[in-house]
Amino acid sequence: MKYDAIVIGAGANGLATAHYLARAGKRVLVVEQHQTADPSADIGWVPEAVIRDLGLTGAGLRIETPDPWITAPLPAGGTLELSRDIGRSSEAIRRISPGDAAKWPDFCQRMRTLASVLERLYLVPPPDIESTDARELARIAGLGLYVRRRGKQTVIDLARILPMSIAELLDDWFESDVLKGLLGALGIWHLKQGPRSGGTAFNFLHHHAGSAAGVFRPARSNVTQALSKVSGVEIRRGARATVLAKNGKATGVVLETSGETIEAPLVVSSAPPRATLQPLAIELYPDFARAVGNIRARGVVARGTLTLEQSPEYSTFCIAPSLDYLERAYDDAKYGKDSSAPYVEVQRTDGRVEVHVQFVPPGTHDGLADRVAQILKVRSNQVALQPVEESLYHGELTLDQILFMRPVPGWSRYRTPIDGLYLCGSGTHPGGGIPGAAGRNAAREIL
Repeated sequence: MKYDAIVIGAGANGLATAHYLARAGKRVLVVEQHQTADPSADIGWVPEAVIRDLGLTGAGLRIETPDPWITAPLPAGGTLELSRDIGRSSEAIRRISPGDAAKWPDFCQRMRTLASVLERLYLVPPPDIESTDARELARIAGLGLYVRRRGKQTVIDLARILPMSIAELLDDWFESDVLKGLLGALGIWHLKQGPRSGGTAFNFLHHHAGSAAGVFRPARSNVTQALSKVSGVEIRRGARATVLAKNGKATGVVLETSGETIEAPLVVSSAPPRATLQPLAIELYPDFARAVGNIRARGVVARGTLTLEQSPEYSTFCIAPSLDYLERAYDDAKYGKDSSAPYVEVQRTDGRVEVHVQFVPPGTHDGLADRVAQILKVRSNQVALQPVEESLYHGELTLDQILFMRPVPGWSRYRTPIDGLYLCGSGTHPGGGIPGAAGRNAAREIL
């Protein structure tokens, strides 16, 4: 059978691209190396445009909205629970800091406004700063006008906050170590950086995109499962694929297990840019290959499950008692060691209890389960962890690896130097934590 397009990867972005191409009349094959989807990839904001365009509600899409959205232990005993209701969260915070409680509503609204600006940027391809095309210049001007209409304070906040560290941002607002710790953890989410590293305030806002005001953890959903139920594309699982190219043009893929060659004039990869491009580009495009090889995508996380006799009452339990605690955890990773006191987050979802541990550089996880068990006050055999060797987002979300610099400067619009080969995964704009957005943007560029 002949295909118009082959998409590598059946995650949310790959499937989104495939369905948009299919709806434009193309015969599409999706090849996926795994038999089942990784549920951790379905953490984050699913844009309403993707839900609407692809009919995901009818396909059974579920987005979790837990309330309270986070629970954190207090040093003197008890817990701090933050609710989806800003007023109730303020009352909870008042028990540990009346001053912080008074500031909480304003903080929530200011962060929501800033995140809404990012949302606008994320739902379109990144600006082409080299273009002299009138339409592109008008689009860039429109984005600037949108920001300006949010008010003078928003313009000032964007210019000031995006390059800040999350520690600086939170120190400007709050005094409670526990509150700053649980919020600061979002600023270093999947980064090999500590809360005092510049640009972590941007990472905080990135992961707030799509969330309600006052909710500072990305939502979980079954978006990949819903996308796989939408008809219109063929999905072949257990099929690891390598891109084929001839004379600088993509010609299809070869399946590694069977050796089968499948031809198509268009190949779109949602795999990491480095894995997709370096084998192809290193001889023909050495400068491009070098830039791709320099993408920072360092693995610093271990993920796994926690076995409990009964399901916990909380939705998310966070062990990040202060910004100093997070910074010390990063200090160990900075020198290639796993943290003696890591940041730990436990989440209840779909009948499972999942564990996120940071910082865990590759090859440093001996005894990690014992340390995590001690922190959580459970037995070691109740904790099963697997280090993530590379960034879940195919590239860290830092200021030099976003917008028109993602995946690399000069190639941010999903194209590659290889004719007919496009990218659509988390390593492209707008990055990870927004399942389906990069896939939608890539399809629009292709079409």
